[in-house]
Amino acid sequence: MNTLTPTLPGARRAVRLLAAALVACATLAPVVAAAQSHAGHGGQGGQGGQDRPKTSELGTGAAFDRDGKLWIAYKDGQHVAVRASTDYGRTFGAARHVNATPESVAADHESRPKVATGPDGQVYVTWTQPLPKPWTGFIRFARSTDGGQTFAEPLTVHANRDQIAHRFDAIAVDPAGRVFVSWIDKRDVAAAQARKQPYAGAAIYYAVSADHGKSFQGDYKIADQSCECCRIALTPTPDGRMLALWRHVFPPNARDHALALLGADGKATPMQRATFDDWRIDACPHHGPGASVAPDGTLHMVWFSVRAGKPTVSVGRWRDGKLQAQRPLDDPRAQHADIVALNDNDIAVVWKSFDGQQTRLSAMLSRDGGKTWQTRKLAGTERDSDQPHLLQHAGRAYVLWRTEAEGFQVFALGQEGA
Repeated sequence: MNTLTPTLPGARRAVRLLAAALVACATLAPVVAAAQSHAGHGGQGGQGGQDRPKTSELGTGAAFDRDGKLWIAYKDGQHVAVRASTDYGRTFGAARHVNATPESVAADHESRPKVATGPDGQVYVTWTQPLPKPWTGFIRFARSTDGGQTFAEPLTVHANRDQIAHRFDAIAVDPAGRVFVSWIDKRDVAAAQARKQPYAGAAIYYAVSADHGKSFQGDYKIADQSCECCRIALTPTPDGRMLALWRHVFPPNARDHALALLGADGKATPMQRATFDDWRIDACPHHGPGASVAPDGTLHMVWFSVRAGKPTVSVGRWRDGKLQAQRPLDDPRAQHADIVALNDNDIAVVWKSFDGQQTRLSAMLSRDGGKTWQTRKLAGTERDSDQPHLLQHAGRAYVLWRTEAEGFQVFALGQEGA
């Protein structure tokens, strides 16, 4: 592989206390405590049931369509709603429900509704449907072929219908218009338990639709031993394949990241280790990576880890089978970063951080392929907020940030400023 071309007030207070503990680096106990509530789950993993902890439900997905219309998807009671903006997020139209029949919907940051668009005006939405058994779920999908005016009845993407974890869905569309959906899956955990054999973490699966979301082929396994509760990053590659980047459990318990290229035929390349921080922890940090492949095949990625005992969000690039130019973001408090490569040279990273008073939204921009960076502060809020999400349209980067107080906000990142 030479290049990639072959909340509630109490919940809000808990988040701030956790952020302060991370910054102080006094102990990793808060991270472990948060993660262990999702790490074992009796071997089933997932979200659902009466004992599910209260969390913020601001989780929102976003995507531009071919005409520059910005679509957002989010939870509205027992529905997934979509809204569209024709002025780059300054205003949004009326909400439309994607699922006519009410059902449970996960919307807690790492497991939020997602939206993607097709080359002919299609709008695709995925979400995780929590099931009654704690920490279980199904990956749901709905499509619109009339520009978001109406949506077909939702379907479950995976063929496996066991009451186990199918969670943390990710969706992306390749240049040919094929729809890829990936998720974290615990069927192999259940099978190993039945054999009384150990199995660390979960597994990564995916499915592909070649008919604009009408049907899916799959339950294709990418890898065993993934982390249980960190989002997956999916991004198209210049050669028409799809790249997946996820947090993996490397023996004995290092929570670094792995990558693989996914074929539309269900054949994935053998996974490769992508980060080497060697963070050893028997828990899931709920902190997935971001990834974007530039036209020259370079993978630009951003990820959270603990290096030498210090919580760190790093940015780096993967090329010629090697991790290159790894460096921390210009903010020791950075959390939940995202990244986009606009071209071979212009790269943008965004993140949020808590300074003790406000949660701040910040960005780093590079105009030389990630060799040098400039940092800019974009916004702040004194209440709860979703993770920021980077988008691109017509060669420009945009940040969607939903906050409890300010609502949906979109910031354009230009060549000379934000």
